[in-house]
Amino acid sequence: MISAPASGSGKTTVVAALARLHSRQGRKVRVFKCGPDFLDPQIHAIASSAPCENIDLSMCGEADARWRLARAARDSDLILIEDVMGLYDSEQSGAAMARILGVPILLVVDAQAMAGSFGAVCYGLKHYRDGAPVTAALANRVGSDYHAELCRNSLTDGIAWSGALMRNGEILLPERHLGLLPAVEIADLERRLDHAADTLKQSGIHALPPSVTFDVSPTPKWPALLTGKTIAVADDAAFCFRYPANEEYLREAGAELVFFSPLYQDELPACDAVWLPGGYPELHAETISENRTMKASLQSHVAAGKPLLAECGGMMACFEHLISINGTSHSGFGLLPGESRMQVGLAGLGLLSADLPEGSITGHCFHYSTTSSPLVPITQARKLNGKGSEPVYRHARLTASYMHAYFPSNPLASARLFLW
Repeated sequence: MISAPASGSGKTTVVAALARLHSRQGRKVRVFKCGPDFLDPQIHAIASSAPCENIDLSMCGEADARWRLARAARDSDLILIEDVMGLYDSEQSGAAMARILGVPILLVVDAQAMAGSFGAVCYGLKHYRDGAPVTAALANRVGSDYHAELCRNSLTDGIAWSGALMRNGEILLPERHLGLLPAVEIADLERRLDHAADTLKQSGIHALPPSVTFDVSPTPKWPALLTGKTIAVADDAAFCFRYPANEEYLREAGAELVFFSPLYQDELPACDAVWLPGGYPELHAETISENRTMKASLQSHVAAGKPLLAECGGMMACFEHLISINGTSHSGFGLLPGESRMQVGLAGLGLLSADLPEGSITGHCFHYSTTSSPLVPITQARKLNGKGSEPVYRHARLTASYMHAYFPSNPLASARLFLW
């Protein structure tokens, strides 16, 4: 597991660089991301040439994490797990997960404003509260070889030195308000990954981490409730936030997935149900408003009583109006009365559980918009920490909310969302 004292320390860059470095050396690498995230996994999938799955003790569950890791371990040489935020920054922290799963931790510490304190930070993270299996540390953003040496000499016994990365803008990954840019929007991503891998190799980090053994954990057998059903899945620059586990589940449940672009295609492909995942509809609002034939096709789908699941950005586009950060109003798909409105500050963040008519499903939200609708929500997706909730709307067989659902959390309920 690659963790850090805090967000912004460089975990994603180091994980992607490690994945690319070992992949180039002929190893089969699998990357996992702790917690809910869609953007970092896109980078890691390209760096490792394999899907990057999410694991989380709350949203996904311990059993889910164990069988996914055990499956990956059967034919992988190296598994990398990117922690979320800092090592102790969540109710189900990376420290707890590493202890439960028996995984060693490599700390990535932003050392640009410290020297001898580097070792103190690493020691503190290793021994805080119940402790964490920290076995190595890497100093990121050091200013010189001498700076790196000061950091190295500050480490105590039990924490190995894994090298240092100099301050280097060439290996930084570009960001926007929800995090990193989607992988497809980073034109020189392959070059950046190779450069990061080269830089990491030069830093002296070559050895594989200590080996671990995962208990045999059989892959669950999901009932084929969606056999014969075709689900149209939105997939373009505006709708690109999907868990690989969700797609895998739908296929294992028997569904055929066909991908389409609400931005640029004229109409829906032939399908029994539609999935509009999250993304960046606010950045493509004008294109959405101008695609009147797609709007009509989606409206006909809903009017026919066919299922449609709209998550976060997908829900935003379903309202009559989508209002940008500067106050400009664009027409949405018109599937729900009301509007979504972008704002500068964060509007919602957290792990969620929703008690739907189909069953209880877990997921998460992370959004910078608000909604206003005369519709009465059918339920509230409650935050797992007990601090707030998000409305869930239902119109005919359209289900819409800010929650990005994790389908394997309740396979039966998830399948029912796409049945009619």
